[in-house]
Amino acid sequence: MAVGSGIGSSVGLAAESAYGTYAAPTRFIEARSFNVKKVQNTAPQSGVAAGRPAAVDEVVTTTAATGQIQADVLRKGFGLLLAQLMGSSATPVQQGATAAYLQTHVLGDNFGKSLTMQAGLPNVGGTVIPITATGCKITQAEFSCAVDGILGATFDFDGKTWTDAQALTAPSYTAANAPFHFGEMSVKLGTYGSEAAVQGVRSVSLTIARPQDTGRFYAGNAGAKAEPVWNDFAAVSGTLEVDLVNKADFLDRFTGHTSTSLVLEWVGATAIATSYYPTLRFSVPKVYFNGDVPEVGGPDVLKASIPFTAFYDTTNGLVSAAYISTDTAL
Repeated sequence: MAVGSGIGSSVGLAAESAYGTYAAPTRFIEARSFNVKKVQNTAPQSGVAAGRPAAVDEVVTTTAATGQIQADVLRKGFGLLLAQLMGSSATPVQQGATAAYLQTHVLGDNFGKSLTMQAGLPNVGGTVIPITATGCKITQAEFSCAVDGILGATFDFDGKTWTDAQALTAPSYTAANAPFHFGEMSVKLGTYGSEAAVQGVRSVSLTIARPQDTGRFYAGNAGAKAEPVWNDFAAVSGTLEVDLVNKADFLDRFTGHTSTSLVLEWVGATAIATSYYPTLRFSVPKVYFNGDVPEVGGPDVLKASIPFTAFYDTTNGLVSAAYISTDTAL
């Protein structure tokens, strides 16, 4: 029996061989919160009949699922989610003859990539109710990190099917798997490939949105949807909370409407092997800063909230992610 509260819950993922085909979870997320919800669309039976004052019934016309996971970003096991988000076909590449492996995730078409997502929900008596969604595709992810905080991520999912009849896969977790945190973070700006660290940044957020046609319901599919198709421009944006340390870094780029390459990077302090450290790096080759000139609101250090929006760089793309870990597979 499990603990009869959220303490006894679990959430697991597995890449599917085909959209909507169940795969037993192999990667279990140490989540802050999560949900797997059923979408059930109905239509009322409401024809006029003498003496009948209201609709008498309704039918289920289509079904689907949604989900969300909020979790710390850990130094191992995160490549599966990056690949699904980015639509990449990255495989870990060994660095030298060491235990360090690099994954490079470049934004691409995510058609053909989907996950099975299973939540274990314990009732107060400790009986775990398995909730399973198949055909889960990431529609958006947000990464955020602030002073004295851990790098966190929120993933939103659209799914094909929902069931509570699939057997629960017992969770298992990677030992000694620490999260990235503020003390390991750097923010770099400049020419792509030659970005330099800047000072004054107190927090960052980065959102990667993957618009998809999630309403592909067709006759002959028993009310289930066909795999969503990428149907609009990917959107990459975020916000930097900064102190006014160096006018040239943010204020001049905003007032001059000058683009820059932006790198958000977390590097663990303990090496995997000589010169190879646990790393997560987001590279956004072309961003513009928005916002306004900082205001003086009192005697404190001047602060500003600096939103940014990414645009496609015809040479270096929109966004990429690099992940160095000991993972030999996603």
